[in-house]
Amino acid sequence: MDNVKIRKAALIDAPFISLLARITFTETFGNYFRDNEDLLTYYINTFSVKKITKSIEDENNVFWIAFCDDLPVGYAKLKKHSKTEFLNSNSSSQLQKIYVLKDFLSKKIGHKLQNEMFEETKIIGSKYLWLSVLKINERAIKFYKKYNFVEIGEHTFDIGKEHFNFIALKKEF
Repeated sequence: MDNVKIRKAALIDAPFISLLARITFTETFGNYFRDNEDLLTYYINTFSVKKITKSIEDENNVFWIAFCDDLPVGYAKLKKHSKTEFLNSNSSSQLQKIYVLKDFLSKKIGHKLQNEMFEETKIIGSKYLWLSVLKINERAIKFYKKYNFVEIGEHTFDIGKEHFNFIALKKEF
């Protein structure tokens, strides 16, 4: 039986999260990039160990890291207080990231990471948890809707030469 453990991340976990971020982002979005340099630039700007360390240090962020048989296999990030144009509320948190290595998706680690976020959101006292998901990522949208997230809007995001369409979802607490 697989031994899955999830805990809040510490500064010492920044290199693991940085590497997991690069691998899981490539597994999820890599095929959408025509120019590998755009992807590499995004990694440097978003997933460097320095950037992840700074983000872990930020009191408005909470990271979790998931291990399976003592190997880091996934992570999640919650922004405790996060306004969005889609919600008329000062009481919202943002599920910024949940990523699990493809080989470990069947172990329901994403579900466990999400439950950690739900508990933290309740502790914080946020009324809403919101997120953005790639509009064509049907697997992820189905996952979130299973947990009572509902669509609240759409937006776009550019990385290098690529243009991505996202939907925003919310869950009420």
